[in-house]
Amino acid sequence: MHGRRGLRGGVAAAALVLLLGACSEAGSTGEPEPGPAPSSTEPPTTPAVPVADPEHAVDPPGERDGRLWSADILVQWDQPLDDDLVEEIEKLRGVAHTERIGLGQVSLENRVLTVASVDPADYRHFTRAEVADFQEAWDRVAGGELAIDRAVARRLADDDGMIRLGNDDDAPVLHVGAYTPQIPTIDMVVNTAWAEDIEMATSNGLLISTDDITPATIRKPLERLVGEDVSVQMLDVASRIGLDPDARLTAIPTGGTLGSVVGTYRYRVVGGNRIAPDPAWVAANIRTEVVPILGSVTCHEDLFPQLRAALLEVQQRGLADEINPGEYAGCYYPRFIANTTTLSNHSFGLALDLNVPGNLRGTVGEMDRDVVAIFKTWGFAWGGDWRYTDPMHFELSEVKAVG
Repeated sequence: MHGRRGLRGGVAAAALVLLLGACSEAGSTGEPEPGPAPSSTEPPTTPAVPVADPEHAVDPPGERDGRLWSADILVQWDQPLDDDLVEEIEKLRGVAHTERIGLGQVSLENRVLTVASVDPADYRHFTRAEVADFQEAWDRVAGGELAIDRAVARRLADDDGMIRLGNDDDAPVLHVGAYTPQIPTIDMVVNTAWAEDIEMATSNGLLISTDDITPATIRKPLERLVGEDVSVQMLDVASRIGLDPDARLTAIPTGGTLGSVVGTYRYRVVGGNRIAPDPAWVAANIRTEVVPILGSVTCHEDLFPQLRAALLEVQQRGLADEINPGEYAGCYYPRFIANTTTLSNHSFGLALDLNVPGNLRGTVGEMDRDVVAIFKTWGFAWGGDWRYTDPMHFELSEVKAVG
């Protein structure tokens, strides 16, 4: 491994943690049950990692074979990669190695997180040394489990170490197999057998290593080759400041509701936690209309039928006074979640905040529970149900026909 990547950030192997839980054969201590002692003529053997989900398992990767590569550039398309184009990219001066991966975004408690579907045997070569050699983690990914950064998982995993990848009731639920640091801009990793269930591609992203050449030196020829609608991110920049400010970024939300409503979402970072979505996307999707109780609001056009239906029912049931229009904090607000580089569902105009002062994050909130039940009936998820509550927040989780 060359020096530019090194032990990036100085994180030691002790930071890598397996979440054994119900999907392992560990005893009550959390340690694997010991096997029989090896004989003097037999080499020690490592117990096989149990396959957590045989229906979503791929071939185990085996021990790492080959050198490590620096994860320098991430390119994302909104469709599977063209073989000829990949060949042209690999011919560019400065491109040392590439790896195809799938990329998609899932909405989890108002956080739009990036999931990568990968071949564990090959993708591991683009991770840090201590991650690449964390054998059991890659065996668990191959066996159908999820690898995720601990800080991200802390907000999302339930007590059994399970995470639902999406807001839909039928969204896939995966067990966290290992907490591991991730490549910049990627939040979690699954194997390619999960891609169909998550409704994401297996080959719409390309990791590029420039080895000892500064990645920025190939940015312009790479952008000319792939075209202006493709996201080209310098990961060395992202590792320092969170995102590449010069990149035209792409989100491809997955899952039935979010994927069908949002489509491909391109944007740029403009500072102050704000983003600038593609004007064509905004013109095609964002509207300002009048709804009951709240008056004029700006949201995604597909939100309005269900929002009107929910607010009309609140009104008809004599509960209008439970929503204060003066405490409404908006719907469409293209931004990152505060102090992060993670998109909010407000960026798509698919969420709204009500009665803000009495319903702050981390509290039970004062939102009338009959109002909450009405919104849920009309396909909205409520932030008060989350592990870290946000009771002011309602977001579209299911598209419903409104008669």
